[in-house]
Amino acid sequence: MGYPGHLTISSSSKGKSLSSLAPLEAIVFDIDGTLCDSDPLHFCAFRELLLEVGFNGGVPITEEFFVQNISGGHNEDLCGVLFPDWDLPKARKIIERKEILYRRLASENLDPVKGLSKLCNWIEDHGLKRAAATNAPRPNAELMLSILGLTDFFPALIIGEECERAKPFPDPYLKALHAINVSHKHAFVFEDSVSGVKAGVAAGMPVIAVGTRNPEKLLTEAGAIFVIKDFDDPKLWKALEEMEEKAELATTAAT
Repeated sequence: MGYPGHLTISSSSKGKSLSSLAPLEAIVFDIDGTLCDSDPLHFCAFRELLLEVGFNGGVPITEEFFVQNISGGHNEDLCGVLFPDWDLPKARKIIERKEILYRRLASENLDPVKGLSKLCNWIEDHGLKRAAATNAPRPNAELMLSILGLTDFFPALIIGEECERAKPFPDPYLKALHAINVSHKHAFVFEDSVSGVKAGVAAGMPVIAVGTRNPEKLLTEAGAIFVIKDFDDPKLWKALEEMEEKAELATTAAT
């Protein structure tokens, strides 16, 4: 299966159900805000650094501003969003300092999203392939997976800034599918941000949104097939059960 590079899968996944994927072969995860509730730590780090440089006249950013302008964004893009009048190297230094602060906070305060261990066990029991695709810098991604005990769980870790384009473009998810040799027709995505949902949809996969912090309305408008509170949400397990039943019926009919 060739990696399509900059090409977008033309068939939209919006409105697809998980049952349409049967048999399911893989699940691709975002990391920040999806595997762990990390947005509050990013918010604190950004608020502190932006205050230090006098952003917004010294008025602290709000959570609403963070959700609308920062959450899920790629750092190179955030340089232009937050510091449009700055030289890029200067903006990058502030963002890099923010990431250092975030990693310090994460090493002390990062917790998995509720039900994550149960879901990971289900994935392993069903022999599904998996990959992680994130806009986070590699040091952040590797730290988060290590803290969560998932370094070995994901054989493929795709970093947005190492792709031709980061989310909301589909490139990280297309590269993840290529890495684990799975078609978009037999995989789905867990995401928590608007940009991530758009990326998964553009890659041709159904996206289940984890509503840890971002509003359900925005995630649904971006194309999520449904939004769950966490990985213990009955809505998720009902959808997985229905998908299994369809796969079993198809197997029975073929024999």
